[in-house]
Amino acid sequence: MVLSLVLLDPAAVAEMSQRNIPVSRVLTPHGDRLGYAPVPRPYTGARRLTGVLVGRDPVTRKDVMCGGTVIGSRSRSLVLTAAHCIYHHGRLLEHLAFLPGFDQGRARLGMWPVVRTWVPSRWRNRPYSPELLPYDVGLVGVVRRGPRLEDVTGRGLRPIPTARGTELRGLELLGYPAGKGYPQLRLYRCLADAVEAVSRGPGLMVTHNCHAAAGGSGGPVLYGGAIAGVVSSSSPLRDARGYTVMARLGGRPFEQLFARADRAMRIKRPG
Repeated sequence: MVLSLVLLDPAAVAEMSQRNIPVSRVLTPHGDRLGYAPVPRPYTGARRLTGVLVGRDPVTRKDVMCGGTVIGSRSRSLVLTAAHCIYHHGRLLEHLAFLPGFDQGRARLGMWPVVRTWVPSRWRNRPYSPELLPYDVGLVGVVRRGPRLEDVTGRGLRPIPTARGTELRGLELLGYPAGKGYPQLRLYRCLADAVEAVSRGPGLMVTHNCHAAAGGSGGPVLYGGAIAGVVSSSSPLRDARGYTVMARLGGRPFEQLFARADRAMRIKRPG
């Protein structure tokens, strides 16, 4: 499968070669100019739960790739990603599938077709704008014959809700960067500290220790052994020194979204 990688702002891809994290801000051991370093193999724990979400834009007919990770649920069938990885330019992507443990073209834990999707209603009803970023969280439900997703990958990550304004230190961002300097689709990580970026809605985290490249959207933001957010974008704030914005898992919107998705997938069986 040939994948065309996208970000919220297509201009960010062209500008990527000019964006660098200052060396003094890079926290990742052996981190590159964007703050990232390859994840050692074999992938275990949260890294085994992380993978790629692929789909096709129904208008452009281009394949699109984002990150995603297995989130712990009673249904054992849910994947957390960014809302814009499900609705691209306001269009629901077709033929969505999740590939956990993806590594250099190999779906080591299989391909899992997406049968249901959930995003905040504003992502379905409004054109993209920076005001949507605090709500850039989505869930997909996957089903195939045989065991459930978590029976194959291991127990999904526990979500940690955080309130607007909460600062988090010692985060780890996981993703599959693409473009110059990343010739093969393999898992990378970046260590980061995050502060608040906005003063409305559920809030939005920002870090100046990492600059997510194309393909990194939708990847998990890890805090300890749990997940505190989703990599959203690196384009809206226009900071030449590099940064990443991350949507929090906080507030009733996400709690309601998660409960609704889990309830629906508990009764879903392979067809």
